[in-house]
Amino acid sequence: MDLAGGITTRLFFRRWKIKGNKKTGWKDRIRVNGMIKVSEVRVVNEEGEQMGIMSSEEALSLAEEAGMDLVEISPNAKPPVCKIIGYGKYKYEQSKNAHKSKKKQHVTHLKEIKLSTKIEKHDIEFKMKNAEKFFAKGDKVKFTIRFRGREMQNMEAGYNILKNIKEQFAELCEVEKEPTRMGRMLSMTLAGISDKKKFGKGEKDAEDKD
Repeated sequence: MDLAGGITTRLFFRRWKIKGNKKTGWKDRIRVNGMIKVSEVRVVNEEGEQMGIMSSEEALSLAEEAGMDLVEISPNAKPPVCKIIGYGKYKYEQSKNAHKSKKKQHVTHLKEIKLSTKIEKHDIEFKMKNAEKFFAKGDKVKFTIRFRGREMQNMEAGYNILKNIKEQFAELCEVEKEPTRMGRMLSMTLAGISDKKKFGKGEKDAEDKD
């Protein structure tokens, strides 16, 4: 049997065994088996153990002997890194890892809490509890005070309310936007501090006390 001819036939067959995604361009597809055209590749097995650098033909032969596929997992490396693994299993692992990463991501929302200079004590306490819940979720909170009629003559009261809020949440938040007036509106935005920043802040406060 002609060894070279056998390899060529096998590469052609393996190339079309894996179907690409028709919605993506050729460059966006994962190269598998005969689609891998480079002369040399670095190979790892299914467990991630290094098998060394070898020709792509030799790597494909090893994959076929194991009843698996040769999947290019790091095309930009020199030489490219390929893994001997079932293509279906590889796609499943990639999908599972992407799902885990997505779950870890947090989308920050901007919540708004509306206040007034005549707000009652129990009302502001209730609104501050809601703000604390938002900060615990990692959201930002915009505190807005609307002045009506003659209240415009006592804007200092609005600034004092926002100042008290800022002091109340000093350990939980940082000021993203200082109190800013726009017409009859006065607003301030606070963003929750991450656990890492809280830890750093705590260390700094301890150093200052020393």
